[in-house]
Amino acid sequence: MAFVPEQREAGSVETIGERLRRLRLERGLSQRQLAGPGVSYAYISRIEGGARRPSVKALRKLAQKLGVSADYLETGSEIRESDARELQIADAELELRLAENPKQAEGRLQRLREESLAAGDAPAAARTEIALGLAAAATGRNGEAIERLEAGLELSPVSPAARPDVFATLGHAYSASGEPRRAVEIFESCLSELQEVEPQNLPSQVRFATYLSYALTDLGELERAQSVLDGVLEEAESVTDGYSRVRLFWSLARLNDVRGRPAAALTYIRRAMALLEATDDSLHLARAHLLCGDILMSQGRAEAAGSHFDRAERLFGSSPEQEDLVNLCRDQARRAVLLGHGEEAAERAQAALDAAGDEFPLERGNALWSLAEGLALTGDEDGADKTFREATTVLEEHGHRRDFVEAYRSWGKFLRRAGREEAALEVLERAADVASAPVELEAPGTR
Repeated sequence: MAFVPEQREAGSVETIGERLRRLRLERGLSQRQLAGPGVSYAYISRIEGGARRPSVKALRKLAQKLGVSADYLETGSEIRESDARELQIADAELELRLAENPKQAEGRLQRLREESLAAGDAPAAARTEIALGLAAAATGRNGEAIERLEAGLELSPVSPAARPDVFATLGHAYSASGEPRRAVEIFESCLSELQEVEPQNLPSQVRFATYLSYALTDLGELERAQSVLDGVLEEAESVTDGYSRVRLFWSLARLNDVRGRPAAALTYIRRAMALLEATDDSLHLARAHLLCGDILMSQGRAEAAGSHFDRAERLFGSSPEQEDLVNLCRDQARRAVLLGHGEEAAERAQAALDAAGDEFPLERGNALWSLAEGLALTGDEDGADKTFREATTVLEEHGHRRDFVEAYRSWGKFLRRAGREEAALEVLERAADVASAPVELEAPGTR
């Protein structure tokens, strides 16, 4: 069907062709001067005469040369400054997710944050802060992630139902930074709000109940962790969302592993893995294989754990997230210790330490512990003793009580084997004192 030329009646709005001609003349450009690759001067003439409607590609090229937006050239309506800023933020967020080197996208978001604050646009400033916080968490900068996410939530509060990713990341960043009590507070608050405001939103309730149970398990508050899961188990039967079930099975696996019930733990993590195998979610499947390997090692089945760690490494690919790399190397080091491979254990543990840096103190403590065990196996007694001391110091400050108690016991056994009976007795007494001491609950905000 032939294109019908536009006919403008008296009092009608400006056509695209008329708008193009007006803008061109205002800028003192001829049709030839405005033309360019893909947009000839004859094409421009036909648009201005109403005989052609420009393509999207032509609109963008012409708008760029005229210094206006493509939307304005097409419709004649200016986009509000706040709307334009929202579009720029959305573009920067997408660029941040896709970029191999995110520094440029982060710089763009930082500039948009400053522009938003200067314009008094709190929602836009909050969105940029949150995007920067999520980016910081993804690259293991947990301290920065906490600061930015909390700043974003203060600028423009959002609910856990609307942005569960923000609260999940914030709680996880606190746990990774050695502040599990603060993570518990965040997840408790989210779960309480969801139960009150959206009682029918069972997937979200299951999500935050499992996060809370996980954080309580980290603290060693196993009865509370079990109670939280019991509270959603019956309701979870009516939830058809696969990820809700994965989260629930995952939390039950870890809780049973910590409680010394490896058979139940394996059952639950295998259920989670079966659900994940039916998806394209290679990241969470890799993490599930790591947990399965951990559980097998707690059963003394280090050989069997190897295939799970190998599968996890393949699924993570060549550029794993920082925390995943830390956990993988740490687990491989622990396995090498159990198999009596000292040099491999020390090598893997050092790789975990290099990846952890200062952002993952708990994992750093566990990696130091494996490094000490590896050095002991290679016969480096002085190096092992020094590293055990550093590991227990870090774990006592940032770790779970069960970890630093076991680290002290391992140190004591090493000292006894090395014939340092007096030092061994002192260390083992410290382990016994810590193990028998009642759990002291910290007041909120003391860490």
